[in-house]
Amino acid sequence: MNAIRIKFQQTISLLPDNSAILIAVSGGQDSLCLAHLLKTFQPKHNWHLTIGHCDHQWRIDSTANANYVQTIADRWQLPFYLRRALNPTKSEAQAREWRYQMLLEIALEVGANIIVTGHTLTDRAETLFFNLLRGAGLEGMQSLPWQRAINDRVQLVRPLLGITRSQTYAYCQFHQIEIWQDSTNNDDQHKRNRIRNQVFPYLQKHFNPQLENTLVQTAEIMTDDVIFWHSYIDRIWQEGNFASHLPNIDRTVLQTYPRSVQRRLIRKYLQIYIPQQLGFEHIEKVVKLIGSPNRSQCDPLPGKVLVVVDHPWLKFDTITPVL
Repeated sequence: MNAIRIKFQQTISLLPDNSAILIAVSGGQDSLCLAHLLKTFQPKHNWHLTIGHCDHQWRIDSTANANYVQTIADRWQLPFYLRRALNPTKSEAQAREWRYQMLLEIALEVGANIIVTGHTLTDRAETLFFNLLRGAGLEGMQSLPWQRAINDRVQLVRPLLGITRSQTYAYCQFHQIEIWQDSTNNDDQHKRNRIRNQVFPYLQKHFNPQLENTLVQTAEIMTDDVIFWHSYIDRIWQEGNFASHLPNIDRTVLQTYPRSVQRRLIRKYLQIYIPQQLGFEHIEKVVKLIGSPNRSQCDPLPGKVLVVVDHPWLKFDTITPVL
């Protein structure tokens, strides 16, 4: 257990002394391990801890699950806050969005400036692998960050990203912390569960026993690359004075850059006008226009948006509905 405590202590700089911290606790091994570690180190750092639980109302035992988390909070003498979905969401993405909204609501209510979640090294590896299968670019490959700002008052921190799921299980067993068994984790109809329960064990057995660590090392490299690219593209955007010509962009300037830079400049350009998520195919439609004949245009982009060539410009336009 010393290895887990040491790894956790290496992340404590993310949790300044005297911070008000909301711990997102599902009742599973990861969040219980995190809550216990925070409670253990709380006297030394004078953290003000609160436990928050979000009940999605997806399972028939969800109320019992919430009650169990409250029992843990009472046993550890920590304040407990519950949010229960009135209209259960239908997708994992919607559930995740609702959960973070509720956690932020609780954080603001109790005055917490940090929300912590129990995401582990294993989660980070699985997320990178899942994004790779979906065809994500460099940004998607960087996987879960250690921390990010939710708004100007609250930070999201993931202190367990250096600890594996097998280690959180061993920690709970050692400290005799009963784990709430979420039956949905064994449902392989969910793609992430199939990765966790079928794909990863196979790859670890037949290809790389250190698969999780290897993927996370890749994620760290990708994260540093993303930071560089964001800074580099922002500098080019300013030096090229692109903003002064919006909603048009000079393709003769774009032609002076390599394809990798063109893609990132086009993405930055489109994201100003298109709130929907943009995929590789959307970016490529516009990149092809950099060298296309005058009056060319791309197929419609999300939001019924067109980009047309009016040399030397790429012009942003919208589709006019036919009455």
